[in-house]
Amino acid sequence: MLALSFLRRDTPVLKGRRIVLRMPVNADYAAWAALREASRGFLEPWEPRWAPDELERQAWRARIQRYREDYQRGTAVPFFIFIAQNGALAGGITLGNIRHGVSQSAQIGYWVGEKHAGKGLMLDAVNLVIPYAFDTLGLHRIEAACIPGNRRSIRVLEKARFTREGLLRSYLRINGSWQDHYLYALIASDFPASQGQTGNTA
Repeated sequence: MLALSFLRRDTPVLKGRRIVLRMPVNADYAAWAALREASRGFLEPWEPRWAPDELERQAWRARIQRYREDYQRGTAVPFFIFIAQNGALAGGITLGNIRHGVSQSAQIGYWVGEKHAGKGLMLDAVNLVIPYAFDTLGLHRIEAACIPGNRRSIRVLEKARFTREGLLRSYLRINGSWQDHYLYALIASDFPASQGQTGNTA
């Protein structure tokens, strides 16, 4: 029943000039596995340690199921990033740990394939997700955690006008070891609605 209700529910599609963001589906497996495998050395220093079956189809099915469940509960919206011109998969960005009530906040995390890095695509993706979070979901605050040595990620966040608020000591276990992270945040009043473009389709 969960899978059927997920398919019936309208899911967001965010369209920019160079990229399109949409939620992952089963048919994305081959492109995802190929891009992740080709980018493994590039990604591993910044991610939790990969499981032995990280890129296998069974693990992918479990990942898709988790995406569906999180979206249905309203706790996360995972997107894949596609090149608008040719439909190629370039990476992913997730609006996760969504909290309402007195918090009205969420966290973003993202990754990009090595061959697509350095082209400004992740900044484009962040700038699409921000107005979706504030205007569509009605959130007040978006947070992002970044390893101090990850200069690419720091540039993305600072260009998107996130503010560094402090250092989270030994915050996440990344590639097998506990790592400090900078905490960045953006408040809805820092990003007027007129600056973003979002599009929602079925």
